[in-house]
Amino acid sequence: MNRTTPETALTLPRIDAPRRVIGGRTFNFDREVAVMAIVNRTPDSFYDQGATFALDASVVAAHRAIADGADWIDIGGAKFAPGPAVPIEQEIDRVVPVVEALRGSGVVISVDTFHPAVAAASIAAGAHVINDTTGVHDPAMAEIVADSDATLVITHSLAAPRRPHPAPHYDDVVADVSEFLLARVDRAMGRGVLRERIIIDPGHDLNKTTRHSLELTRRLGEITALGLPTLVAVSNKDFVGESLDRPRGERVEGSLAAMTVCILQGARIVRMHNVRAAVDAVRMTEAILGFREPAYERHNLA
Repeated sequence: MNRTTPETALTLPRIDAPRRVIGGRTFNFDREVAVMAIVNRTPDSFYDQGATFALDASVVAAHRAIADGADWIDIGGAKFAPGPAVPIEQEIDRVVPVVEALRGSGVVISVDTFHPAVAAASIAAGAHVINDTTGVHDPAMAEIVADSDATLVITHSLAAPRRPHPAPHYDDVVADVSEFLLARVDRAMGRGVLRERIIIDPGHDLNKTTRHSLELTRRLGEITALGLPTLVAVSNKDFVGESLDRPRGERVEGSLAAMTVCILQGARIVRMHNVRAAVDAVRMTEAILGFREPAYERHNLA
């Protein structure tokens, strides 16, 4: 069922249990959008090519993102793209110290991993969210989350972890992604994860062409209509670069446009690199939607 906000004629999908307590913070996703900043402790990150690989650099980047208004920090120790496997102990050594450094900072701490052992170590260290970009490819991931208070992000992707999936085909990318997400939500719930601790992500660019990602963005309302809070990760993605003919580093405006279109269709967590710009765009969108009041009012009042 959809709802119309009282301040605008825009119709937004209804979210089941929109009020979520994550990491000690309460989010009302009926009227709020969370900005997730990205900190990659990988030497080969597609975006920053290892700029935050060193522990000190990653912690500084996280605190800078918090100062810029991020609600959420997503820490990654192994990238999604195909390549050699990162040993599990090495991935743990990359992400856990950052989690420990951010405990008590007031932000939601998530870890981007598809390894149950990494998830378990991260939760023990203080992580509040596990962001599984393989969509619970390993069902043991759901069991780890179910045995904790953590939230699980279930993302659509086709390939096995770190494996290529060239020339992906979909009969209808939005319908196929929706079907996958519903099945993986059922898998997670069958392993004990509560529905109110699940977030979904359609996986822009993950085993998808630019046209697939554009279609997902255009019809994101069909994903958010599934009733779960929806995360979108559109920042600096190749579908933005190919649409605009812009290299990495010159995709901020295109990323913000894609992000805003997703918010207007019900996305409630946005995973972004350029935090200050994203926060301003999100807060302005919230103000337009009537979700928040202006910071101040003086114009033409006297």
